[in-house]
Amino acid sequence: MNIYNTGIYIFILTFLASIFFTAFVRKVLKNAGITDNPIVTEHQHKAGTPTMGGMAILLSMLIISCIYFGNKNLIITCMMMLTAGIIGMMDDLIGLKTKEVQDIIRNIHQAPIKIGKLTLKTGEEARVATEKAKEELKKFLNEKKVEIIGKAPIKNEVEEKEKIFAQFLIALFLIVTGTVSSTLGGVNWGIFVIPIVILGIIGAINAVNLIDGMDGLAAGIMAIASASCAVALLLNGNIAFAVPFIAISGICCGFLVFNRYPATIFMGDTGSFALGAGYATAAILGDIIYFAVIALAVPIISVIISLLHRSKVIKLPVEPLHHTLHYKGFSEKRIIALYWISTFIICSALIYFYRFL
Repeated sequence: MNIYNTGIYIFILTFLASIFFTAFVRKVLKNAGITDNPIVTEHQHKAGTPTMGGMAILLSMLIISCIYFGNKNLIITCMMMLTAGIIGMMDDLIGLKTKEVQDIIRNIHQAPIKIGKLTLKTGEEARVATEKAKEELKKFLNEKKVEIIGKAPIKNEVEEKEKIFAQFLIALFLIVTGTVSSTLGGVNWGIFVIPIVILGIIGAINAVNLIDGMDGLAAGIMAIASASCAVALLLNGNIAFAVPFIAISGICCGFLVFNRYPATIFMGDTGSFALGAGYATAAILGDIIYFAVIALAVPIISVIISLLHRSKVIKLPVEPLHHTLHYKGFSEKRIIALYWISTFIICSALIYFYRFL
């Protein structure tokens, strides 16, 4: 069996395993009442959709690792995904508890009104989130410029610094395995490889986590990016390093059977943490970091835009970027297609030029 047939065989196995486990996990979560309650106004219709579907991703990776136990890179990637997935699961469980309930309002005035950080045109709806907006709401209600049309339960969340610390521990876990080479990208970094690994793991987790806000958006992008990394490695005959990427791509494609628009299950932080950590680990072990970073350009750009927004360099009506596009009138299906196609074009160009390196 040549390397390409082996790659196809692994992809099919993980694809089928992912379909099976996702169907199973979805049923269990639905029966247990572990469902999502979106805070984004435009996504209120998705309330009741099972979340924490990332458990299916972890189970799929675990089964393929048992089958290919002799592939050290796959085992390390699986361990990293399990570690990150468990931490993400803790975040998901904390998020099941409601922190507060916020009002959802509609502008019924004939002219646009500014409330909090948002400017609402006539007929537009928004969630009253900031303290300033809550104070201004009383005035607008008295003036009959807005009406309350619903309530949005806000989840408990782990603080950002606690999330970063947890992600740091995940990266540290990879370092202590002793599998990371000090030579990456043709450069011997010595001890400085440690901050590179930490930055790579934390960056990938946050990029995937941030992009996981629409049906199939994160899973689709990760399937394309992982497949492109696998192809690049296979072109050089590196099947051992390509296997983790093939597995991640197959898992994401299987998950998309249920997670594509309209999604009947969400991956939650359990899935996004696992995929981010697994992708970064496979890139580091396969020494294909530059390629992997560019392949994940769409989520990375989204993270940069969000950071610019949070540092007040730019101003978004809603964060992250894909929610801003939705707020501006783009349909969810159109945004997903735009992000997928952009990733596919970037990855195709990467593979084309990679052949000549």
